[in-house]
Amino acid sequence: MELRHLRYFVAVAEELNFTKAAQRMFTVQPSLSQQIKDLEHEVGVQLLIRSNRKVELTEEGRAFLKQALLSLEHAERAIYEARQVANMHKDQLKIGFVPVAEMKVFPYIMPNIRAHFPKLKIDFQSLTDHEQFIALKKGEIDIAFTRYTEDCEEFEHVQIFQEPLALIIPKSSSLADQRHISIKAFDQQDFVISDEAASPQLYKIIQAFFRQSKLAINVVQKSTNILLNVNLVGMGVGWSLVPAYVIPLLGDKIVVKNTLEPLPVIGLYASYRKQQKNEVISMILKILKEQFYTEMF
Repeated sequence: MELRHLRYFVAVAEELNFTKAAQRMFTVQPSLSQQIKDLEHEVGVQLLIRSNRKVELTEEGRAFLKQALLSLEHAERAIYEARQVANMHKDQLKIGFVPVAEMKVFPYIMPNIRAHFPKLKIDFQSLTDHEQFIALKKGEIDIAFTRYTEDCEEFEHVQIFQEPLALIIPKSSSLADQRHISIKAFDQQDFVISDEAASPQLYKIIQAFFRQSKLAINVVQKSTNILLNVNLVGMGVGWSLVPAYVIPLLGDKIVVKNTLEPLPVIGLYASYRKQQKNEVISMILKILKEQFYTEMF
């Protein structure tokens, strides 16, 4: 029996659908079905009841699922521990981040890391929030800088700061010369918004703001990165709400407008594994606390 058999079985048991389980495991359905048959043959009992309409776990299957999940958890833990030992020997730190950390956080922490740990090899990985949490669980990164936190007993989190969103509009807009703009002007306005898959927290905050303010905007373009938001606004495609850190990157074809009503804010967080805290991470947390008055939770 191999770990892949357990992973395939868990996927089918959770999806209760061979097609969806095959897609989840990036394989084809006939191959997945054969792997499950091989597993049942090796175990010696029927684990699943298959019919044209549905898939169900047998009583034996439910018992097997519980232990399979524990086995996979132990395997992931073993992989993590091995990688941690390897990383210690390599004297390196792997940092996951979203773009705001590169601009707002790294200028404070990197000079100190270089000064105190001159031989330390640093591996920067630009990842989405979700990708960072997966990598953190697997031990593929040591610390994550994300827009939200994930509820996981293995993680500890620090809130670094919260920044307001800013309204940016084309300089050619008829409202560009107004000193302040009411959010009522957003209604039926063309907007460029960040794609949910690329920036889930920013998307969530903006959508909640529009709903609570009872605004019906016209989404003309979804953006997969914040610089595309800026470029599209500069081209006159529409307005956009972006984190304030973007303001220094704006060109002369874009203006930032104050609003009469407050705009929402978005946070930045650092996450790391509780057992993983070391000298370098401790120093990073100390610097963050000194610079941003961070809150640990």
